[in-house]
Amino acid sequence: MRRPGVCGGADLGGDDAECGIGLHLSVRVLARDDGTARRRGGVFRLPGSASPGRRLDALDQEARGRGTPRDGGVLLRADGHGLVTIRLRALVTACALGLPVALAGQDVGLPLGTAAPAVTLDDLDGKSVNLGQYVGKQPVLLEFWATWCPLCKALEPSLKAAHAKYGTRVQFVAVGVGVNETPASIKRHLAAAPLPFLVLYDANGAAVRAYQAPTTSYIVVLDRAGTVVYTGAGAEQDVAAVLKKVLGE
Repeated sequence: MRRPGVCGGADLGGDDAECGIGLHLSVRVLARDDGTARRRGGVFRLPGSASPGRRLDALDQEARGRGTPRDGGVLLRADGHGLVTIRLRALVTACALGLPVALAGQDVGLPLGTAAPAVTLDDLDGKSVNLGQYVGKQPVLLEFWATWCPLCKALEPSLKAAHAKYGTRVQFVAVGVGVNETPASIKRHLAAAPLPFLVLYDANGAAVRAYQAPTTSYIVVLDRAGTVVYTGAGAEQDVAAVLKKVLGE
């Protein structure tokens, strides 16, 4: 049973408004520097203090002939380089605002039982990396991640603890989304706050689309055969428990 997303108690209004999966999100939520947001011409107060209005500029683009928000069409980033699905746009907005996103594990993004999609990403030096090289050898954990995402930061201790316990038996990969992010910005972030596992960059949104990523902090776990056995998003995921089950412990 799907649990709706939670937006910190904010009433977004409208039958189609969600701050969870965002499949039918028709309300456009745009942060302002004064901590308010605009909704169909109206203004309502957002929970929290800091407003990442400048960050959201990259997400407020029209489809430009690549589909519509209602059908999950693709949106260009503000710099014109790379693609973002409307579902990721809706939920990255929630993540950037620091709103808790409560999404049920194993009920978001790519359906369970799906074979791992073939995707090629870049490392932080621009070299192509085929994710397929890791599939079918051992379980793989993918986290769709961004330096600016507070949910990713909140999830980080759980990921690091799971990596310390299972990192020799599970391939961990952080997929840096190409939204308001560059390899250079990721490198700067990692220099100050390193991650103990591989970090790749999804420059054109290929992995976001292939893995149907609805938000940053989205995790996909593949078993040894390369089959999706877990999906989830948000800061409350028990990563170690998931991997323990996947490894048959």
